[in-house]
Amino acid sequence: MTTLLHIDTSARPLNQSDHQSISRTLAQRFLSLWQNTLPETHIIYRDLATSPVDLINQAWIEAAFTKEEKRTPTQMSILSASNELIDEVMQADIILLSTPMYNYGMPAVLKAWFDQVIRVNKTFSFDLNRGDFPLQASLSGKTLILITSSGEYGFELGGLREKMDHLHPHIHTLSHYLGVETMHTIRAEYQEFNDERHQASLKKANTEVITLVAQLVDITQATFA
Repeated sequence: MTTLLHIDTSARPLNQSDHQSISRTLAQRFLSLWQNTLPETHIIYRDLATSPVDLINQAWIEAAFTKEEKRTPTQMSILSASNELIDEVMQADIILLSTPMYNYGMPAVLKAWFDQVIRVNKTFSFDLNRGDFPLQASLSGKTLILITSSGEYGFELGGLREKMDHLHPHIHTLSHYLGVETMHTIRAEYQEFNDERHQASLKKANTEVITLVAQLVDITQATFA
């Protein structure tokens, strides 16, 4: 059975006519289409906007870098939320991540999640014998569907604002330590302009959702046949 980890991050809700989250809406569209075909999929859901994770601090860092057998009960408690989040990632075959672009980067709640999940001796190992690249991901084989929304446009490779994009490249880099080997990105842009370009972008994103669901369902059915 396939396990899908669905993460929403937008501060905007899903069902609000005036200020409805575009990234959440597209992710929900993906999930609905997926479940229509593969209803037996195990879904794990995280809403980081309504239930944000804690920021890491000095006590967290000390606990994370203490060998497991030497951790105090307090340190084990400090890492309990991180362990739960990491376990969800480990279970997942597919990660469906929806996020808006805030100030050209990821929402703070998403960065906090990555900081809790990307952890030494859990999702990556560290060995100086590897030379200039001592970090090595511990997980593998996962697929990431990244759905993003932005007020402006042209953040793609070669686009008008490519150098201003600190969202997609950041997530692409971090996804390696989630065990992601295949990544698909769907973008909705021009939101602040609210013109025909925005409507065209929404239509394109919805079409891409439909196409991607069909493609991944075929792969999943073949894998688990």
